[in-house]
Amino acid sequence: MSTSAALRTTAVLAAGAAAGFAYALLEAHAFTVRHAVVPVLDPDAEPVRILHVSDLHLVPSQTDKIAFVRDLATLEPDVVVDTGDNLAHREALPPLLHALEPLLALPGAFVLGSNDYYAPVAKSWSRYLRKDPRDADTPRALRRRDTESRVLPAGELAAELRRAGWKDLTNRRDAVITRHTHLDLVGVDDPHLDRDEFPARTPLPRGALRVGVAHAPYRRVLEAMRHDGAELVLAGHTHGGQLAVPGYGALVTNCDLDRGRAKGLHGWPGPRPDARGGQGSYWLHVSAGLGTSPFAPVRFACRPEATLLELVPAD
Repeated sequence: MSTSAALRTTAVLAAGAAAGFAYALLEAHAFTVRHAVVPVLDPDAEPVRILHVSDLHLVPSQTDKIAFVRDLATLEPDVVVDTGDNLAHREALPPLLHALEPLLALPGAFVLGSNDYYAPVAKSWSRYLRKDPRDADTPRALRRRDTESRVLPAGELAAELRRAGWKDLTNRRDAVITRHTHLDLVGVDDPHLDRDEFPARTPLPRGALRVGVAHAPYRRVLEAMRHDGAELVLAGHTHGGQLAVPGYGALVTNCDLDRGRAKGLHGWPGPRPDARGGQGSYWLHVSAGLGTSPFAPVRFACRPEATLLELVPAD
């Protein structure tokens, strides 16, 4: 190849990369609502609509995200479940509460994520290619986690959500009853920070549906919820991979969950319960979330999302 041809090729590749990056910046603001039907209720039960929101990673300047979240109340869900990582800035709590205000008038439940406790920092993207990205954290990085500059108002956030009536599922159990359906809830604190302590098992009330809630869908937590009798589990954390390859899917999940379950509705540990071979599995919904780290504000083939899950009678 001649020098001039090589220069032209380099210029074309650079232009393509720039265009791809520009698109990824735009896609990070292309918020959407996903819909999924979950056949999990008793035969005579009325459908129940759960709005699953996760991973807002909000900074005060994100007015478009705030407006989108406020508008989610028009979907008229019966219950809201927030699976954490709401914050990405020390001053984000007031705008977050403003964003959630219409939803806080509804029954809800929540757990927190690592970015509700600690503000994000710039990290090498290569760490996410590890089986467990936390292996890349040096002792120095772990010590920085607790510095005053990184601590976020997680306690204030949880207090405000509880004050609104949402159920705090931080290593505990609670319940929501809606449309005559008893949702028996169990949750854990963020497994990504190893804060999860599964609560002692309790009998399932007659006719109740056990729903598990966690921020990060680590396998140990998914298995604990299976043994606890969960029929539906909701989680976030993965961002759906954030950068996906069309026709291939997510490259990473930022935990030990397989890439095939990086987002959407699946079965665990096997196929979906309504698919062949799905006996013994429960329903697992992993949200791709609504945000990104401020240090990686891009998405590709993985739009930011909230999901309206319609629980209906099983066949």
